[in-house]
Amino acid sequence: QVQLAESGGGLVQAGGSLRLSCAVSARTSTAYRMGWFRQAPGKEREFVATISWSGATTYYADSVKGRFTISRDNAKNTVYLQMNSLKPEDTAVYYCARARVTYQSSLDTSSYDYWGQGTQVTVSS
Repeated sequence: QVQLAESGGGLVQAGGSLRLSCAVSARTSTAYRMGWFRQAPGKEREFVATISWSGATTYYADSVKGRFTISRDNAKNTVYLQMNSLKPEDTAVYYCARARVTYQSSLDTSSYDYWGQGTQVTVSS
């Protein structure tokens, strides 16, 4: 059973930074693409960033490009999301997820089969 656990969320002022971590329980996780998604109240879960299993390829939503950085440490089975220049509209529950072996698009929630419980990020203005 694969388990994902996010941490690092909290309350921060606009312009501040947070670093989210996602610890993955299974050793096989290193062979999978990983992603970060977020969900604000009353909105659908949306794509934030994704990283290939090697870490060589990353992709970001336009809304966070240039401010957020996804990375991974396969030796620690951990994926990170460094969030800088945070804005109030970044307020949401942030989820990490592990991609399926085969998938259509790494931007779609349906392409991921294991999810963490989420961590709340609140950005005050």
